[in-house]
Amino acid sequence: MSILIVGSVALDTVETPTGRAEEVLGGAATYASVAASFFHRVNMVAAVGEDFDQGHVEYLQGLGIDTTGLVTYPGKTFRWHGKYLPNMQDRETLDTQLNVFEKFDPVLPQHYRQSELVFLANIHPALQIQVAEQVESTKFIACDTMNLWIDTARDELVSLLPRLDMLLLNDEEARMLSGHFNLLRAARAILQMGVKQVIIKRGEHGATLVTEDSVFISPAFPLDEVVDPTGAGDCFAGGFMGELARSEYIDALSIRKAMVYGSVMASYNVESFSLARLKEINMDQIEARYELFKNLTSFY
Repeated sequence: MSILIVGSVALDTVETPTGRAEEVLGGAATYASVAASFFHRVNMVAAVGEDFDQGHVEYLQGLGIDTTGLVTYPGKTFRWHGKYLPNMQDRETLDTQLNVFEKFDPVLPQHYRQSELVFLANIHPALQIQVAEQVESTKFIACDTMNLWIDTARDELVSLLPRLDMLLLNDEEARMLSGHFNLLRAARAILQMGVKQVIIKRGEHGATLVTEDSVFISPAFPLDEVVDPTGAGDCFAGGFMGELARSEYIDALSIRKAMVYGSVMASYNVESFSLARLKEINMDQIEARYELFKNLTSFY
């Protein structure tokens, strides 16, 4: 099944207790597309500026990512500068320069519109709706969001939810959107808004899937050291969508399995800055860590 990923491409400057990386490749669409590309070919839609290094484009294309939808606008590429606190969970945004991303208008190339799996990465809900209206034969649409949109574009986000098969968000966002502190109650309240399934990402505590009649918990992989958490949630989504793309059916079992592969991709991503660790691994290593994940939760 073909995959469409729509979101941001950025140049990030990241500070963590382990070090600093300047002007490295980032953005939600980048992380998700790279993670998904290990499993299946990806159609990518995003915006960059005239200053974007052609080497980055060639890297994406080398992974089998179709960059027809990666549009160059006059001006500079979106930039983000953040600093993580010692707990590696909380971070402070030091600078955001939207640049050409402020003008982002996601128009899908014609051959993208037949994509069966769609991941709407973290962009304004109005743009996510715009993309959802352009796809023609989708089997599964997943969407990520953030507290900014819950606060400033709640109406658009809520109107998007009935179009979705799955909403991904973190625990803080789930509480903010639902008004419930208990995460199970929060997820069930979000289901009442029309989305079919909810995944709550919980960082080092894994991810929780809630549907109308089930709950599934995927652990996070235990690591001795986290170098850079940036993009972990997007790599989770990319691995999730990638595994779904190679599944024969989209059902409860394939979704749970895809969640574990998503956790595998996130666990590799945080082991280095930007996409450095993902550049080093191969599918054999991904499958090996997937087996380790299975052993983590095997009890009979």
